[in-house]
This record gives sequence, C-alpha cells and structure tokens, in this order.
Amino acid sequence: MIRVGIVEDDDGVAGALVDGLALHQISAARMSHGLDILSRHPEFDVVLLDLGLPDLDGIEVLRRLRQVSLVPVLILTARADERSVVRGLRSGADDYLVKPVRMAELLARIEAIGRRMPRRAAQDNRQQFRSFGDIEVDLASRTVSVAGLPVPLTAKEFDLLALLVDNPGSAVSRQFLMDRIWGDAFVSVSRSLDVHMNALRTKLGRDGLIETMRGFGYRWTA
Repeated sequence: MIRVGIVEDDDGVAGALVDGLALHQISAARMSHGLDILSRHPEFDVVLLDLGLPDLDGIEVLRRLRQVSLVPVLILTARADERSVVRGLRSGADDYLVKPVRMAELLARIEAIGRRMPRRAAQDNRQQFRSFGDIEVDLASRTVSVAGLPVPLTAKEFDLLALLVDNPGSAVSRQFLMDRIWGDAFVSVSRSLDVHMNALRTKLGRDGLIETMRGFGYRWTA
C-alpha cells in the first residue's frame, strides 16, 4: 500500500484528501506545517505538498526536503501562475496540480508515481551492502550483524549508522546528522543525537569504531 503524507494547513482540504484517499485504500497522514515533513519524510512513499504553509513557504520546504530525501513530491496548491509551476518543478517536485483538483486526477497522478517506485527502489538498492570485517550492514533491508549475530537497532540508530558507513573514514558533522535525521539542526535535538550515538556504539560493541571528532562530529573508522 502506498503511504501518502499530506502537508496542508487547511483543515477542510486536508480532511477531504485523507477521506478521499482512504476510500481508495490509500493510507494518508496529514501534517499542517512544513517542518513536520522534514522530520517525518521516511514514513511516506509520496508527499502531497501545499505551497502556502504557516511556517515555511512550500518551495523552501521542498528544497530542504530534497537535501535529505528523494521521496516523490506532488505539489498541490492554489498557485496556478507559470512562475510558481516552473519554480516547483525545478526545485524537485515530481508533479504539480492546481486546486481544486478532482480526486480521479489526483489518484491517477499518485498511481503514475507508484508505477515508477519499483524502478527507483531497484536503483536505490544497488550497492546497498556494506562489510567491515565481521560487521555487515544491509542498507536496503535496514539490518546489521556483528560476528554473524543480528544487532537490533532503533530507526534513528540505524539512520545514524547508515550515514556513517556511507562516508567511511570521513568526518561527518553533527549538523549534517541532525539535518538528515531530525529534519533540522535544532539545539533541542543535539542531546538526542548524543544519546542515540552512545546507544549505537554500545550495541555494536566495538571500541573506537565510531570516533568522536571533538567540536565537529563523528567518523566511521572501520
């Protein structure tokens, strides 16, 4: 089942979209602020994005989202001028629809994106296996084992691990990690990063494997 994230501040429009998609067996969750999708994007296969949001302009949300995710984005907005359409598509949107939109057309657009998803997934799954001695990380299935034994990680612990093993030997900044995993480098998540990193180190059980770069970030040393 395709999971759709709806970023829409109008309660009436959002409710109609959620209910309409549910009638066609499509799971949908509504968010009213742009910052919400920046932290929740891994939950969805497709994002419906309004441009007139209360916290950030939708184009800015899209630009930030494209820095951390390739999730398909369908802009759904009242802005019908050519400039807005061009800006949206050039900023990384996969499609652009102007309100009010007929549910049949919206479903057709989502289905078209869905047909492209297997090809995207196949491309993304290439070279998704990482091996470092007796540590094996499968980015596609989001699993890790040490000395042949599976290591249970939380979603955020695995996200941290994935970013580190994708850049072995390179220093990865705290800001980059927080931007990619929590959506923005707020001071409030800095402590959360430390807690998750310490838990990851403990579960992997390999001293020195994740090196702290004081005042900057971390480095995968394997």
